[in-house]
Amino acid sequence: MSSMTFISRILGFLRDMIIARIFGAGMVTDAFFVAFRIPNLLRRLFAEGAFSQAFVPILAEYKNTRSPEETRDLIDHITLILGIALLIITVIGIIASPLIIYISAPGFSADTEKFELTVSLLRITFPYILFISLVALAGSILNTYGKFNVPAITPALLNLSFIGCALWLTPFFDPPILALAWAVFLGGVLQLAFQIPFLMQLRLFPRLHFRNPDIGAWRVIRLMGPAIFGVSVSQVSLLINTIFASLLVSGSVSWLYYADRLMEFPAGMLGAALGTILLPSLARHYNTNSNDEYSRLLDWGLRITMLLTLPAALALALLATPLIATLFHHGAFSAHDVWMTREALIAYSIGLIGLILVKVLAPGFYARQDIKTPVKIAIITLIITQLLNLAFIAPFQHAGLALAIGLGACFNAGLLYHKLLSLNIYAPQPGWLVFLAKILAALVVMGLVLWFTSGSDASWLSESTWARAIRLSWIVVAGAASYFAALWILGFRLKDFTKQQAI
Repeated sequence: MSSMTFISRILGFLRDMIIARIFGAGMVTDAFFVAFRIPNLLRRLFAEGAFSQAFVPILAEYKNTRSPEETRDLIDHITLILGIALLIITVIGIIASPLIIYISAPGFSADTEKFELTVSLLRITFPYILFISLVALAGSILNTYGKFNVPAITPALLNLSFIGCALWLTPFFDPPILALAWAVFLGGVLQLAFQIPFLMQLRLFPRLHFRNPDIGAWRVIRLMGPAIFGVSVSQVSLLINTIFASLLVSGSVSWLYYADRLMEFPAGMLGAALGTILLPSLARHYNTNSNDEYSRLLDWGLRITMLLTLPAALALALLATPLIATLFHHGAFSAHDVWMTREALIAYSIGLIGLILVKVLAPGFYARQDIKTPVKIAIITLIITQLLNLAFIAPFQHAGLALAIGLGACFNAGLLYHKLLSLNIYAPQPGWLVFLAKILAALVVMGLVLWFTSGSDASWLSESTWARAIRLSWIVVAGAASYFAALWILGFRLKDFTKQQAI
């Protein structure tokens, strides 16, 4: 799944390089990123977040304990309910676009041109929530049936849509940024169309039924209530960040976006992959009362997270300028934009471990159909994050918003971990102190290699694109090689981290 996600992320970097080169970081990109963020927030709220957390455990239960026809009925009923709800939300969103922008980016209202452009972009991108939520439904079904690679590669189609529209359709729109909005619309359609044949192969393509939903469908709806509330807490936090960023200098929204894209590379490859795979596996162990295996599987997920996330966070911090300069410092993306994005990326890197740990720890509750505990923790996290926002925004500006998100995620992960322990859901396996000590030693080796090979930040701005790319490539290879070589010397072996039977 990570390898499929890797392909999508590489295409995502290519898409962002093209956007940065053509549009830079300024008024029009701020408008687009706000317009695109809103349906993205709703996607995480209704689809990948609350819906998956409520639907996957019950679908896994039906798959393991009910007949195939009962499982199909559950899928049919859920698809109809979700489709009708999303259609209503989409229509309301398009009509209420001016109000939504006024609430989510109040700083834009001072600039009439910027405000009206953002509203126009939102009306084009809003139907994405309908398409991508149905994509998430299809992906949840495929993941439950072990077809992890299909949902993992699906997001690549959105990136291909962005690349194609930015390169070839931009000259046909006035203003040109409208091409990116239509890329979002087209990308949603392509992703949905791509997954349909795989559902048909499994004979699970939803049928249109208007009879009363069975009890399983109502259980999903009941679980979605607290799940939506829980997921909305983190999404509200992101929305508040957008509100704060809209009040800062022009370009702040874009700098945070580009930094977030770099941070999402390891978060998507590791956190999303592990969380997606763990949820149906944990649900199966819970349904079969395999409590010891449930705990061991969580322990495996935590060790993999530490093993791969800590070096990723350190590399993002030490190579912030090389990464940003190589990927985005072209055309309209200025040296000033590089420095501002660098500040946000370093801030994000501090909280990367928390952002990924949440994706691994939360399934420990969702697989048991316990939504309330993560919701309570999320509410506390929201309060803490906003207090951090108020403390950091004045001295650090946009970077303070990124830092608050990361530290809030670490706080969230800490509370989830404590609760898993206190409820006896998870018991750490032996050897954690030695494990962490060896990782720390390997991080020191990798950090020294990256520090001495990357050189000064200023040198990265004066080189050509190809020179930067070649130089960054061998530095990344050297850093990764030094880290894994140090781990090997310290006794780590790949076979120690395989968990074939868990999946």
